[in-house]
Formats: sequence, C-alpha cells, structure tokens
Amino acid sequence: MSLKNPAALEFLQARRSRPAKTLIAPAPTRDELLPLLTAAARSPDHGKLEPWRFVVLEKGAMSRLSAMTEACGQKLGKSTEDIAKARSQFDIGHLAVAVIEVQKPSEKIPAIEQTYSAGAVCLALLNAALAAGWGANWLSGWQTHDRDFCGEAFGLAENERVAGLIHIATEGSVPPERPRPDVAALTEWITE
Repeated sequence: MSLKNPAALEFLQARRSRPAKTLIAPAPTRDELLPLLTAAARSPDHGKLEPWRFVVLEKGAMSRLSAMTEACGQKLGKSTEDIAKARSQFDIGHLAVAVIEVQKPSEKIPAIEQTYSAGAVCLALLNAALAAGWGANWLSGWQTHDRDFCGEAFGLAENERVAGLIHIATEGSVPPERPRPDVAALTEWITE
C-alpha cells in the first residue's frame, strides 16, 4: 500500500497560521474538536509515554484567563502594553487548546525528547485544525511560563508545563503570505 499523498504534501507546503486576532465565531464544537485532538495525538511519541495532555479552554474560560493574565503581569512588573498584548488572546479568543507537556520518568526516553513530542502535538493540532478548514494559531506568552499562573489556570503539576495554546475558530480574513525561509541556504548535504 502506498502512503503517497500529494494533496497532504501540497497542503503542508502552503499551510499558513491565521493570526489569533482574526479568528471569529463560531469555534469548533466538542464533536468537531475531537477528531482534531485525535489527529494531534498521533504525533511521534518515543516509548509511548504520552508526555502531554489537552486542556480545552472554551469561551467561558477566556475572561477568567484574561483577568488572571492581568494579575500575573502586575505581579511580575510587566508594562501596561505587555499586559494588554498578553490578555488579548483571551479577550478575543473563542476556543483554545492548551497542550500540556507532562514530563514522565523514563530510563530510556530523555526529557528533551518528551518536550519535542509535546511540540509535535502542538504543530499537529494546528495543522489538523487548518486542514479541517478552521483558522488556527499557536501562541504562548510570558504568563504561560509562570508557575503560579499555570497552576491556577490549568491545574498543572510540578512535572507539567504549557507547550502551547492552540487557538481555533473561524477564519475571519486571509492573511497575506509572508517571507519564507530559503531552504537551500539552510540545508547541508553530507555525502561521505
């Protein structure tokens, strides 16, 4: 059986995240989101550790996270502009999936490979959402690196951290293409 899928390759070569500020209602329903989470869960996972989990942030959670971001920013001494920018993803958000990295003890799988797996889940979820016709964007922010914020916002344990917040909703506008890396300049071929 051939695994060749030219349509998938074409999609990946042209994929473009949609800025979170351009996403509008509606967002996916739970039934529409589950296949996207299922696709993301098929990411590389050395040792079958599943070093990640999902926290779905529905519209009702966004105002709470916005207020928590403001309080966190004030505690950290962030500027008014930094706080407003960090809050905006929750102020205007309709639905986001927090991909939570879960470091698991393993003699065979180093911590960094578990981190890579969580990052792969973020990208897979982003691409699954885009492939399904949704607008999507992968964000984080300084508040997602604050232990107190993450513990209260997402119920994180000591061995967990936010790998990314994948915002998913309806595409409000098509962003212009942006410059892409010069792959030839970034590629080295080793022949011996």
